[in-house]
Amino acid sequence: MLSHPQHKSIQGRLLFFNKIMKLQQQHTDTIKKQFAKMQTKADFIKLLNDTKKILYGDETKPISLKVLYYFADYRNGQKRYKQFSIRKKSGGQRNINAPKKGLKTIQKVLNIIIQCVFEPHTAATGFVPNKSVVDNAKAHTAKNYVYNIDLKDFFPSIEVHRVKACFKIPPFDLKDDREPLAFLIANLCCSEMDVERLIEGEWQTVKRSVLPQGAPTSPTITNIVSQSLDKRLAKLATTFGATYTRYADDITFSSDHSIYQKNGKFLNKLHEIITQNSFTINEQKVRLQKNGHKQEVTGITVNEKPNVSQRYIKQIRMWLYYWETYGYEKAEQIFRRDYISDRGYVKSHKAKLINVIDGKLLYLKMVRGEIDPTYIKLKDRFLLLISENSPLNILLDIWENEGIDQAIKVFNQKYEKYEG
Repeated sequence: MLSHPQHKSIQGRLLFFNKIMKLQQQHTDTIKKQFAKMQTKADFIKLLNDTKKILYGDETKPISLKVLYYFADYRNGQKRYKQFSIRKKSGGQRNINAPKKGLKTIQKVLNIIIQCVFEPHTAATGFVPNKSVVDNAKAHTAKNYVYNIDLKDFFPSIEVHRVKACFKIPPFDLKDDREPLAFLIANLCCSEMDVERLIEGEWQTVKRSVLPQGAPTSPTITNIVSQSLDKRLAKLATTFGATYTRYADDITFSSDHSIYQKNGKFLNKLHEIITQNSFTINEQKVRLQKNGHKQEVTGITVNEKPNVSQRYIKQIRMWLYYWETYGYEKAEQIFRRDYISDRGYVKSHKAKLINVIDGKLLYLKMVRGEIDPTYIKLKDRFLLLISENSPLNILLDIWENEGIDQAIKVFNQKYEKYEG
């Protein structure tokens, strides 16, 4: 276990994630049975609170029907969500609608329930338990052709009526007398906002109740709404001897033969299926990548095997070198200056060097594998730095060189707020 105090946030997130995964495995059948028997809003409240206890413990504050109605009322949109924009890596702005604390808790619990009941299509790899961008990329390794498309405004293109319709069909079956539950859940997961719609051949801004990008439930619900799309595109791929996967709005086909001719049968059918499923292709992000040139799928190189870029490796080496040469505090100053400049489209002003390196190493391990020599060397350097800069070692050095009184003073100033 890493002992540096700044590393506690990573440990906490990982422990919570592992807890959720473990709980899902233990309680999936119970949640599914309780959902199947659910008839009334009182039953729904009970399921939410039972699941919340599983996640957060018996002492957690229960959700009331009054609170549920408040957050399900679209007229409270500005009180339910906080809206802000972040700069996209590719340019432009991405609007994020983050739910307020009470709604976010409800959506987190509801998302676990939905994931217990619903199993996505095998081609869906985004926001699916036990799947990742690596699984998405692996399907397209060592192919002669890799074809990528992106769906325009994926989350806000899905309106509340589509969400409600999905909860009325299997495996949810909230229909007939149970239909008010489908309406309630849909409204808990959607919010009214300004969106773009193609009306009479022109893109216009209109108000619609849609899936917010930022709500915990939105990614899972996109997989529910996309069931028909995934089935038809998977069948299309099989018909033309290709492989198909979808990671959220990122759709990839690959094959050893070319089927991607403009106005050809494959592309014509592809456009037809996407249009019939009420989605729109972002034509600016369509890419055909041929063997002999760099081929990427969801940011991972797939020419021969899943791999990261050389720049990714060089960046980790550079940050480790700064830490080894100048010490942690100076290295973090350099890191923050360069990181914010390089990745200004994210909230990088809060980024910590130790957390970013750890995250990049975990990603490298996921892509290349834990026995990859480069990963092992970089991980060993990182762990050595963590060990050398742990609070215990620092305090022992001060105790030995400057005395116990100074060690206690430093502890009170820097480390008392940390546990362990």
